[in-house]
Amino acid sequence: MSFLDIMAGIFQGFGVTAEVTIYGLLYAIPFALFAGVLQHFSTGIFRWCITAIIEFWRSSPVIVLLYAFYYSLPAFGIYMSAVTVGAMVLGLNAGGYASQSVRAALQALDHGQCEAGLALGLSRFTVLRLIELPQAIRVMIPTFVNEAIQLIKGTALVSLITLTDMTFRAKEIAQLSYNPVGIYSGLLLAYLIVCYPVTIFGRQLEASNGKIGRASQ
Repeated sequence: MSFLDIMAGIFQGFGVTAEVTIYGLLYAIPFALFAGVLQHFSTGIFRWCITAIIEFWRSSPVIVLLYAFYYSLPAFGIYMSAVTVGAMVLGLNAGGYASQSVRAALQALDHGQCEAGLALGLSRFTVLRLIELPQAIRVMIPTFVNEAIQLIKGTALVSLITLTDMTFRAKEIAQLSYNPVGIYSGLLLAYLIVCYPVTIFGRQLEASNGKIGRASQ
């Protein structure tokens, strides 16, 4: 089997890898923004609860979460597809890390801007939406891009819950061809091909935001 045949076989699983990644981002981004904002503004027991939820998803091993949700939940009458479980676990894990960037970005802002907005009669939510978040998002971009890349790489684990992603296809080919060096080198190259454009996009996004930031000063 030629190297091109190996790569073609591996990329047969790209559709599943892309599906889990896209759905995972739909979990990660809202969770990161929502949890980060709540952790920043909440106090007392409510802040402790938000922090506990974030740390659960951030600190638990992804592979254990995949097994727990996919194999254990049916015992309680809860059934989710492998794609849903993979996307949810990887997305919320990435979102847990990204939420700390959201919280830190909000904390770093000049508090005087919030006070000025409130003095003008704006509600606290309006100040957050129109003044604070737009500035904080520019700071969050590098972290969000990094977490997106980590999420793509993390999809390699969903082969453990029967999803036929690129890693699953590589394992199938390895079992048939007995060429682990060539196959897993191809798999490494495949993830590089998938992740590198995201890296380039992130750099361009950072550069464009840097220009906007300098223009607004």
